[in-house]
Amino acid sequence: MRAYLTVLGIIIGVAAVITMVTLGEAATRVVRAQISQLGSNLINVRPGMGFGPRSASAGIPSFTESDAEAIFAQVNGLAAVAPVSSTSLSTIYRQNARNTGIVGTLPEYFSINNWRIQQGRLFTSEDVRQGSAVCVVGQTVVTNLFAGENPLGQKIRIGKSACEIIGVLASKGQAGMGDQDDTIVVPLSTLQRRLVGKTSTRNINLITISAQEGTNSDALIADITSLMRQRRNLQPNEDNNFTVFDTRQIAESLSASTQTMTALLASVAGVSLLVGGIGIMNIMLVSVTERTREIGVRLAIGARAREVLLQFLVEAITLSSLGGGVGVLLALGLCAGLANAIQMPYTFEARINIIAFLFSTGVGVIFGFAPARRAARLDPIVALRHE
Repeated sequence: MRAYLTVLGIIIGVAAVITMVTLGEAATRVVRAQISQLGSNLINVRPGMGFGPRSASAGIPSFTESDAEAIFAQVNGLAAVAPVSSTSLSTIYRQNARNTGIVGTLPEYFSINNWRIQQGRLFTSEDVRQGSAVCVVGQTVVTNLFAGENPLGQKIRIGKSACEIIGVLASKGQAGMGDQDDTIVVPLSTLQRRLVGKTSTRNINLITISAQEGTNSDALIADITSLMRQRRNLQPNEDNNFTVFDTRQIAESLSASTQTMTALLASVAGVSLLVGGIGIMNIMLVSVTERTREIGVRLAIGARAREVLLQFLVEAITLSSLGGGVGVLLALGLCAGLANAIQMPYTFEARINIIAFLFSTGVGVIFGFAPARRAARLDPIVALRHE
């Protein structure tokens, strides 16, 4: 029973470490896959410092359409540029109503952000020029407003204006910033004239940029930063009141966060392995005490100290290896079950499993050495007299 409980500590430790690391690696891959869906060679320019929901942008002026035009005209190595003005408005179709993110932009926005059309068509430059009351919707909008009905050609009310659906976007799924499919994209002029009005020329809160293949993104970011500092009249001693970043930076930032969390959780789980090692040392010390007479008999009939040492080391390694093997099997089931429960792809990582197993074996060697050494150093005469 003591041996079983000791092995149980190793089993739990190995299973916990493998599960935490495996799921952490899976989360990192998911993050990278979601970021790649945002678009290849994508560079974003936002007002404020940093990116994400907590970026500091309060009181900082937005961009103008001429800022986007200047970037495309004056920075080399760009494939396309699209200014974006976004808001959230109520959308209504018959008895269904909900708040949805509205994006006003140019046709280049779809290729820059890797959007594909599933039904219908995208709006054109002519639609932008005329300010046509047309829109392209995401899959979440279709699901919530139309409930299986074909949305093409239907008119929905966005705010106080009606808009005809001319296209449905292919699904992108969730990303770090939320549901990418919960969106309605309209021509920029339509948003400005019909939906929110144009009260200022500074109504662009994002400029999306696609770089040409093989272009150095760091050099592009430096050129865009220099140009925007000039256009926003920033002095040399003033910090940027805008942020330029690419998808690589986003992926690295989010991946670093998940990897740090994975390392933290694995370290916490690794403590149970040390606890299991201490358990092995305790049970082996008890075993040495209980088997003192046996050890004395062996030494008396010719066993050498190193053979007694090896005997107890083998016992400790056997316990820890058995616990490690069962822990690996338990981790396989836990990883598959948890990955399925949280809808995350599971990939067997042989390296992690091998390292955890070898570490558990090493725990047996380290914590089993002191009891084994104690047994090997027993005086045969004293051991034989032990009751």
